[in-house]
Amino acid sequence: MSILLILAGLFALLLIGVPVAFALGGIGLAMLIGGGFSPLMAPQAILSTLDGFILLAVPLFLLMSNVLLKGGVGRDLFGAVQAWVGHWPGGLAVATILSCGLFAAISGSSVATAATIGTVAIPEMVNRGYNRRFVYGLLAAGGTLGILIPPSIPMIVFGFVAEESVIALFLAGIGPGLTLVLLFIGFSILHARFSDSYTPMPRASWPERRIASLRALPSVALAVLIVAGLYSGAFTPTEASAVGFAAALVITGLVLRTLTWTSLWEAIRDSARTTTAILLIIAGAKIFGKAIALYRIPQDISAFIASNIDGPLVFILLVSVVLLLMGLVFETLSMILIMTPVLLPAAMGLGFDPIWFGIYMVIMVECALITPPVGLNLYIIQAVARVSLGEVARGVWPFLLLMLATVALLYLWPDLALYLPFKW
Repeated sequence: MSILLILAGLFALLLIGVPVAFALGGIGLAMLIGGGFSPLMAPQAILSTLDGFILLAVPLFLLMSNVLLKGGVGRDLFGAVQAWVGHWPGGLAVATILSCGLFAAISGSSVATAATIGTVAIPEMVNRGYNRRFVYGLLAAGGTLGILIPPSIPMIVFGFVAEESVIALFLAGIGPGLTLVLLFIGFSILHARFSDSYTPMPRASWPERRIASLRALPSVALAVLIVAGLYSGAFTPTEASAVGFAAALVITGLVLRTLTWTSLWEAIRDSARTTTAILLIIAGAKIFGKAIALYRIPQDISAFIASNIDGPLVFILLVSVVLLLMGLVFETLSMILIMTPVLLPAAMGLGFDPIWFGIYMVIMVECALITPPVGLNLYIIQAVARVSLGEVARGVWPFLLLMLATVALLYLWPDLALYLPFKW
């Protein structure tokens, strides 16, 4: 009953417009005081949280992705991929998904991926006669690859909260991420096969392909540098983010010469705002997590699940419904920070690997990014395309079903996530 009252209070605060960070922190502080615990635990929890070395990766990855965004790297990536696959059935849609996957392997940010590729791809696809709802849904869903294909800011936060290896999480995200890319591509090709509204593109000439590929080569090299450095052990995630930011400055400022001082300042300002919001949410969630741990709520939930939930499948189905409902009102990091301390002990009690559970949560959080009314990617695509939110939301449902199909595949075949980090 206590968890229901706590969640009801949290929903009430959010409905009246209290920011997530202050709602979490306020309820956590109230629980500490109401339970007879010292309120000094709140600032101690915040200081111990924000002192984490791994969290330095968050602002640096945000800086890198914003520099690449302002430097127009997405345009070069999209142009190169389009030159190679644009003549396929649904070639522009395929190029869009591949570009999202490539940019996701650089940025670690869903918002940056959706905004960067969407700015270039939406006009191209609409001009070629693609159904507008399909285009908006494709870009909103494609942007979510930014948090599943590593590096990923939500994976860093999950690893920090769950005290699990971020590198293992990154490795575990590769299989599901590529699976989702292939499912999106397959659906796009089928959509083109059964649609006569779009105009196929002519095959690009070899000189055009060479020029486009050379233009995108520095960005691809950056992705290879980050991925190779992480998985070879040369970089920690924090060091990889710092190297990536420095390389992004070199690529956009010196090689491509597309980054101006004004756009650099805008990138720094946007990154600072997003970082502040993320760290405030983490601080508030830490107080909330400290309080529910002292109230032994995770242990009570684990005991309830052990005595009432009949097996892992029922647990996953129930948790999936809960996360989908939470995705209607919570954004990405809030869901991870609130639900990880509550659900992870119960999941491990049922035999789920914590790395597997982290990837499962990230995919479910991806769904939250494209479900109204607070799906952040919906607002990004709405702003880029300058259309109504409803029109974007109606286009994402096929892709939402593909994400849920990936969750089902992940449950049936856990090695999709666990093979690389533990068996390769």
